[in-house]
Amino acid sequence: MSDTTRILVTGGSGFIAGHCILQLLDAGHDVRATIRSLDKEAAVRAVLTDSGMTAGDRLEFVAADLTADDGWAAATADVDVVLHVASPVMPGHVEDEATVIEPAVEGTVRVLRAARDAGVRRVVLTSAFHAVSWGHPHTDHVFTEDDWTVLDGPGVDAYGKSKTLAERAAWDFVAGADAAGTPELVTMLPVAVMGPAMGSSVSGANHILQSMLNGSMPATPHLFIPIVDVRDVAAAHVAAIDVPDAAGKRFLLSNGPALEMAEIAGTLREHLGEAATKVPKHSMPNAAVRAAAKLRPQFRAFVPDLGYAKRTSNERARTVLSWTPRDPKDAITAAAESMVARGLVG
Repeated sequence: MSDTTRILVTGGSGFIAGHCILQLLDAGHDVRATIRSLDKEAAVRAVLTDSGMTAGDRLEFVAADLTADDGWAAATADVDVVLHVASPVMPGHVEDEATVIEPAVEGTVRVLRAARDAGVRRVVLTSAFHAVSWGHPHTDHVFTEDDWTVLDGPGVDAYGKSKTLAERAAWDFVAGADAAGTPELVTMLPVAVMGPAMGSSVSGANHILQSMLNGSMPATPHLFIPIVDVRDVAAAHVAAIDVPDAAGKRFLLSNGPALEMAEIAGTLREHLGEAATKVPKHSMPNAAVRAAAKLRPQFRAFVPDLGYAKRTSNERARTVLSWTPRDPKDAITAAAESMVARGLVG
């Protein structure tokens, strides 16, 4: 067990944050989590308990919001490490990009400033693959932590911009002229996150599976999805708390080649039996996706990546963090089974 006494997890009601909390408690850490209102504490505790939480007496909640300074001094007091997981999640088209970008960037700097003022040793920031691989030309390039999303490139949506700009703001903050006393920074860059659902909500790339299972996706577009299990994402965050060589590094969290949507659908049919009767069996022609994008803005971000499988390397996470992720099909199956069991597929 680590000597760490208390870890702060921001966005404690979230999908990745919830799995981080479970693993932190199992590892023997004391955990403090932020939520927007303490009125939600009982509901969040119930979800965590239902998901297997033990030692819930070592979990406390505080109220803090990314858009305001109130609460962050109390949240970071007597904390050794912060897992900054909270961020607006709005992939696809939004009318006003600032509603996604500003809270992500300003909230990240707000958390880092509070962590610095409280003497926090390290901040582990949940960034995303969206900060790495969007807007690039289609080549056989293998994406690593050295890559950054091209903000004005094709297919870059507000969410991709928010993750990229928030992470850059974090690195700028710890390298700034007034950086004395700032915590060490580690950033996590997970690809599409799937895995066991929590409570009654569907989060992350589990939405793709939900759409297939409930029949709202009649055919699969020729898109390739790189997948990582949420439990492995949480494990990487927990590992990054204490590994000395993790400081100052980005970690791309991926596993294996990207899977075509048709292969994801096939995995559901193979493992879900009767629950997969609505899963699509046919593919959608690229021309149909492009035509739909002209009428429905939410399709536009997909068009540039039709038929293109992004290649990734997780060598740094494996080497530095001793990270060994699950097969992506395990993430698909676990996510789908949990959603069926919870009645989340309609």
